[in-house]
Amino acid sequence: MEGDCLSCMKYLMFVFNFFIFLGGACLLGVGIWVIVDPTGFREIVAANPLLFTGAYIMLAMGAMLFLLGFLGCCGAVRENKCLLLFFFVFILLIFLAELSAAILAFIFRENLTREFFTKELKKHYQGNNETDVFSSTWNSVMITFGCCGVNGPEDFETAPHFRLLHSDNVVPEACCQRELQTRYGAFVSKEDCLMGKDTYQNRQGCYTVILNSFETYVYLAGALAIGILAIELFAMIFAMCLFRGIQ
Repeated sequence: MEGDCLSCMKYLMFVFNFFIFLGGACLLGVGIWVIVDPTGFREIVAANPLLFTGAYIMLAMGAMLFLLGFLGCCGAVRENKCLLLFFFVFILLIFLAELSAAILAFIFRENLTREFFTKELKKHYQGNNETDVFSSTWNSVMITFGCCGVNGPEDFETAPHFRLLHSDNVVPEACCQRELQTRYGAFVSKEDCLMGKDTYQNRQGCYTVILNSFETYVYLAGALAIGILAIELFAMIFAMCLFRGIQ
């Protein structure tokens, strides 16, 4: 009876980790394709700091899941105590890292307020300076979401760096309406927008726009996070049970 239970657990562990392995391989493949693709997609990603960072995060996650699934499969099939122990430690470290991230996010949640983002924008934003990561990232956000500043165009009236560098412009180019809301989309009327004509500006603040965009997915993201933590917990239990059952 004990042997049947151990055998069942071994095959369940193999199937579970095989899907992790396939998921990691897919993420790894997509991440590599996005970064090295010669057809021009790489340039589009490189021009957008958010997408560029996301591609490397996808690559790292893919590599980690690929290795994790491989270790789990090998450890289960070969009944190798060393591999199972390494798998358990690896999962435990990921579990603790995710738990720490959740605790830190809760502790520093006040840093995600409207006031915090407004203060940072006014303090550091330099307009169309693409060599400055902060300004470039904000430009990408404003263009992608079709918004302007944190609260609206009025944020730039008291932004010292922006006013010093672009004294003739009421708002940055990223706040101007485009025919297609991408970095390379044609402006509806750039000159009128920069002069301060409301009709040609994106008037809504990014804080509200982004909050509304992601509000729908908050519960889904929470449920997914709980599901992932539960899967990792069961993976550790399976690995340890199999480890203890191997003679």
